Amino acid sequence: MPPARFLDPRTPPHIVTLVLMAALGALNMNVFLPSLPGMARYFNADYALVQLTVSAYLAGTAFLQIFIGPLSDRFGRRPVMLVSIWLFLGATLICIFAPTIEILLVGRVLQAVVVAGLVLSRAIVRDIVGPSQAASMIGYVTMGMTLVPMVGPALGGFLDQMFGWQANFILTFLFGVMVLIVCWRDQGETNQAMSANFVEQFRAYPELLKARRFWGYTLTATFASGAFFSFLGGGPYVANVILGMTPAELGYHFFFIAFGYMIGNFLTARFSVNVGLNAMMVIGNLISALGMALSIGLFWSGLFHPMAFFGPIFFVGFGNGMALPNANAGIVSVRPRLAGSASGLGGALMIGGGALLSVLAGSLLSEESGPYPLLYVMFSSSIAGVAAALYVLYVVRQDRSAGIVMDDE
Repeated sequence: MPPARFLDPRTPPHIVTLVLMAALGALNMNVFLPSLPGMARYFNADYALVQLTVSAYLAGTAFLQIFIGPLSDRFGRRPVMLVSIWLFLGATLICIFAPTIEILLVGRVLQAVVVAGLVLSRAIVRDIVGPSQAASMIGYVTMGMTLVPMVGPALGGFLDQMFGWQANFILTFLFGVMVLIVCWRDQGETNQAMSANFVEQFRAYPELLKARRFWGYTLTATFASGAFFSFLGGGPYVANVILGMTPAELGYHFFFIAFGYMIGNFLTARFSVNVGLNAMMVIGNLISALGMALSIGLFWSGLFHPMAFFGPIFFVGFGNGMALPNANAGIVSVRPRLAGSASGLGGALMIGGGALLSVLAGSLLSEESGPYPLLYVMFSSSIAGVAAALYVLYVVRQDRSAGIVMDDE
């Protein structure tokens, strides 16, 4: 396969294009979060209903990933990505002009098609490099991608206060147009072994589901990201209602988790090849759990301050930045010929679990409960991520004893 040349569709996509593909979904997820309490007031709706713009969106991305991976294995990464962006732009227009919260929820679910950028960026990386290099390259892609959620919520909070919540979706639409143009000009096809038919890819799912390592990597990614998705579901409520923060202040404080995630991504890109992706997963989830334990301790001591919440959240981002790229590289390396299907199925299970945790965290919160339900859910999810990563190490030792060496080692 020829080396990537930027804006040359005859070569694999440049890493800048991969970053933009993944960043579009990240911006769409994060930019409007500071507006959630204000959207509840705008539509005169309960916060739990408005919070479905997060959890229903996650559920939609989980469902769509089941099909996006196999579609890209059958028809190629490029056409699936381009069609997905066109559909995303149409869904974003629905959100901008939504007259009711119900119409907005429909638009948000349809926007979930943008998850193609995340699924296909991972599959493309695995198309062109091996598993250890894949973890490193995914780390660089996600490190660049996190620049968007670092500034997105802060910008979203500012736009909300200046122009209203619709401004956030207008920003997302314009960014989507830019990504569409870049993908059209740069994203060369990397799937050199397309499957004979679409049904064949679904027949491959039982093979993946029988692989213990696939489950280990998927559960590690699910619980690691579950802490983050719980934060997305309940964090705005804790910040606005319990800590009294404005949308702009909430947006600025998102910097902590995004900055932590970027540092974790950098360490993944720098050390995964030498340390090993399995060890990096264990370390990352331990860091996330310790961060949440610190936050719980600070609130228990009576320190009800934004930094008692957002300061330790830095470590959740840090840990996820180490755990998730390595877990995702493991998912697509268990059966390399099924990289697209594995990325889609693993992502569906991961984000589906995150959606459930997001709903759980949002539903348990109230002024009387304080921040504790959210903190407990995030801590428990991180501990479960440690257990899943240790399970992968256990399976590796068993396979080595049996003389089995896999691509993810």
